[in-house]
Amino acid sequence: MTDQGVRLIAAALAIALSTLGPGIGIGMLVSGALQSIARNPETEGTIRTNMFVGIALTEGLAIFGLVISLLIGFEVI
Repeated sequence: MTDQGVRLIAAALAIALSTLGPGIGIGMLVSGALQSIARNPETEGTIRTNMFVGIALTEGLAIFGLVISLLIGFEVI
């Protein structure tokens, strides 16, 4: 296998594995928020705000993985 082929496989693995955790985390976060809103509808605004902050922070992990994947793919590192 050539050096370029190994780099492409590494880039694909980097983005695949780095989005797996945040995908599961966001699913669990939204599920918990919806259950909380269903149990206590009066706190919907606070729960929704906290949910979006959590989604943004969790999505940041996937963006870091994308950056690393691009760096590997374009032979920067």
